[in-house]
Amino acid sequence: MSSYLIVAATAAEAAYVPSHLPTVITGVGKTAAACAVARALATADHPDLEVINIGTAGALRDDLSGLFEPGQVLNHDISADAIRALGYDPQDHLVVGDGEWVLASGDVFVSDPAVRTNLAARAHLVDMEGYAVVWAARQFEVPVRLVKHVSDNADEGAFAWTSLVDASARILGEWLGDSLPR
Repeated sequence: MSSYLIVAATAAEAAYVPSHLPTVITGVGKTAAACAVARALATADHPDLEVINIGTAGALRDDLSGLFEPGQVLNHDISADAIRALGYDPQDHLVVGDGEWVLASGDVFVSDPAVRTNLAARAHLVDMEGYAVVWAARQFEVPVRLVKHVSDNADEGAFAWTSLVDASARILGEWLGDSLPR
């Protein structure tokens, strides 16, 4: 039987995680997320551990709402083509499951319609930590899943996130309670 480590960027996003599930709050952004996950996994002692990264995401397309389990995540704010031109693989696109949804992660808080349009050509959702959580879990050879709830449309309305996060956190907490065995 698997054990789980729930990872969220903020306490607000993890507010309704069932109390029996260990939870790591990483802080905002890829660097904070990668460091917090690596720290947690370096001290973990369970061979069947699975990381589940929950959190809010911005919808990059107008028709998206609800809960998603992305099957791919990409690092959207790295100069991947330039790094490839130098002969290195930046591993900017990671497959994490079978889901058709693509999550773009970056340290940019997406609220600009032009940035949203550009990202929508490559992804469905955007957040600031998912890629880093997947990256860190892979370094420890630990399975990882992404579960994201759309809180906003990654446009000017994204600045209302603080008033929207609680509704997303409730849905994420319900999903965890319904989906993971005790």
